[in-house]
Amino acid sequence: MSAARRDASARLERKLNRRLDARAALDRVRESLPATVQIVVAATIAYFISHDLLGHSSPAIAVTVTISILGFSRDARPRRVLDSAVGITLGIVLSEIALIVIGVGWWQLAVVLGITLLVSRLVSPSAPFAIAAAVQSMLVLLMPPPEGGVFLRSIDAVVAGAVALTVTALIPRDPRRIADRDARRMVSALLESLDSVAAALREAHEPAASLALERLRRTQKHLDAWNESLDSALAIARISPFLRRHLGALRHQAQVLGGLDLAARHLRVITRRISFLVRDGQQRPVLAELFESIRAGIDTLGQSLRKPELATDARAQFAAIMPLLDPAVTLPGAAFNTSIVVHLLRPLLVDLLVATGMPAAEARALLPPA
Repeated sequence: MSAARRDASARLERKLNRRLDARAALDRVRESLPATVQIVVAATIAYFISHDLLGHSSPAIAVTVTISILGFSRDARPRRVLDSAVGITLGIVLSEIALIVIGVGWWQLAVVLGITLLVSRLVSPSAPFAIAAAVQSMLVLLMPPPEGGVFLRSIDAVVAGAVALTVTALIPRDPRRIADRDARRMVSALLESLDSVAAALREAHEPAASLALERLRRTQKHLDAWNESLDSALAIARISPFLRRHLGALRHQAQVLGGLDLAARHLRVITRRISFLVRDGQQRPVLAELFESIRAGIDTLGQSLRKPELATDARAQFAAIMPLLDPAVTLPGAAFNTSIVVHLLRPLLVDLLVATGMPAAEARALLPPA
């Protein structure tokens, strides 16, 4: 390649990267809009209560604590909000007690900061939360005490916590959208992996099997993100009068998540075996068709997250595969290293049927005799 062509290619790559960066930035802004509205409303209400209703001349703690509690965390569960409120308020109370008992100085700062960090880690597993609590604690310790007594700031912290919890219920961020996005990413990763598995079996192509295994290993991050966002959505829907009607769909999503989590684990084991199996150069179109049928069922199951009635169709697709999970029927006369793949698919199909809402005992009853 000539130097001019390499330069042109590099410029094109930089241009594409800038476009991708700009798109990612816009996506972040769009996804942050609900949280931004929630934080702005909550901070304004906290200021109004502390300043206008309670008469606190400088309610900085009410505003900053509200912002710290809500934040832009993916985890918007009321329990997380409550834990944050309790931890930060406790840090502020400790600082105000320290002001009265031991005063202000370098060693007092060290003692209060250490206690606040340890208490915060006890209350919440979130490292950013511990830092936020410590910052609020240090603000109280180092700022001049307000008119009316030091414990006014503890009252402001309580106001902030109450406002944050109320706003979480009445102006929810609707984390269903984040959960739906995480679900689509997980389903897409599984479908791509199964495409590679089928290609590896059909063409005896070991690199395709290796690609499938790598994709399946990466599904864990999608599962973790989906599990967190779905937990948050369920917790908010239980307390929000505006989102409670979505509880049924969210519970169906949780059922599908459980099934796909197990499916990904099974597929990692199966694909690892297939990556060794195809090294003999033998094409296995029958096994490839079996995986393509499973892929079609998972695709329908993923669509049921938007249209729950499609779960019945997915169940029918998986049930139609069950009679084929007998090597004597599907692969008569096949070697053990090939027929074992069919045996390994049996628990996978049971878990997928359970994800559609079928009882586990009923799903196992569809299996042919081993």
